[in-house]
Amino acid sequence: MFVNDPLVDLFVRAMSLTAIAMFWVVLLVRVNGLRSLSKMTNFDFIMTIAIGSLLAGASQSTDWSSFMQTILSMAMLFIVQYTTATIRKKSTTFESIMQNKPALLMQDGVILHDALKATRVAESDLIAKLREANVLDFAQVRAVVLETTGDISVIHGDSCSDELLQGVRMVNEK
Repeated sequence: MFVNDPLVDLFVRAMSLTAIAMFWVVLLVRVNGLRSLSKMTNFDFIMTIAIGSLLAGASQSTDWSSFMQTILSMAMLFIVQYTTATIRKKSTTFESIMQNKPALLMQDGVILHDALKATRVAESDLIAKLREANVLDFAQVRAVVLETTGDISVIHGDSCSDELLQGVRMVNEK
């Protein structure tokens, strides 16, 4: 691709194509915005994994055709991500198809064991998150939510406004 010596070409190709592909990803993220590689939805997570895989593929290309196909695939992923994000903003139906609802795991100091079972969250993981949030007593906990990203949010204190739990489903809801 670059020089006749196979060993030198291997090193030059790896360094050059990786640098070009990294620059391309940075450029695409700058054009598409910070949300490009966020982990706000399942789709965003998949996008991040796919870009990483394509970046690895680009750095290992052995000819210009496969390198350009990888670069174009990256651009298409960003276009699809931008398009789906735009549609999600405009359509609640599409958003509900693309994204899981957050689930309530604990409410007003009570662990919701059915919710833990349904979401496959271990009680020990929940308690670890409570410690991480500096909860000193279960009675302090207003709510614990398994977010759409897989993160666990802990809301503790004297009260919790209803707006913070808007859209959060109880385990018995579908």
